[in-house]
Amino acid sequence: MKNDRSGKAAILSESDYAKLRRNFKTLKYKLLLDLAWYTGERWGALVQLRVSDVYLPNGMPRDVITFRAATRKKRKDGSADTRQVPVHQTLFENLRSYAPGNSPWLFPNRDGDGSVTWRNVYAILMKAVEEAGLTAKGISTHSTRRTFITKLHNNGVSIATIKKITGHRDLKSVEGYIEIEPNQVRGAIATL
Repeated sequence: MKNDRSGKAAILSESDYAKLRRNFKTLKYKLLLDLAWYTGERWGALVQLRVSDVYLPNGMPRDVITFRAATRKKRKDGSADTRQVPVHQTLFENLRSYAPGNSPWLFPNRDGDGSVTWRNVYAILMKAVEEAGLTAKGISTHSTRRTFITKLHNNGVSIATIKKITGHRDLKSVEGYIEIEPNQVRGAIATL
């Protein structure tokens, strides 16, 4: 749902993220939200993570998460790139407290013979959004990606570096994710 957002998913505040996380019922889905928050990857790729993409054979989290090209959004020409994202310290601790089961999938379906689906996690997210009282905000699975990119930008990270982190091919694509608040515009003018 994207309310009055010009077709764009809402940016989440730290408070929104905390409310959503509290309303996810299981550690499995809390971790999914954490991965979205700290990597900026699309949920379609997140649900296809394998345990080996995130954990070492000894069960410790890797210091870099690998999103395989086969799981990532394809370009118009049908190609995609593998993306690796360094693990934030908070995410590392959350990964340490999660115990993947015997399935090769980090987020296995109930039968354990595949991963959960995007539709399944979308429904779980929307339920958490509703229970957190955030329905009117316009949150979708893409909100975490837009928030990740906007936060990096607001923290002074160059668009070229953000492009490298997110795996975008061009700067214009990255710019479309960044939300500029009116107070940022006023602040910029005030510096003249």
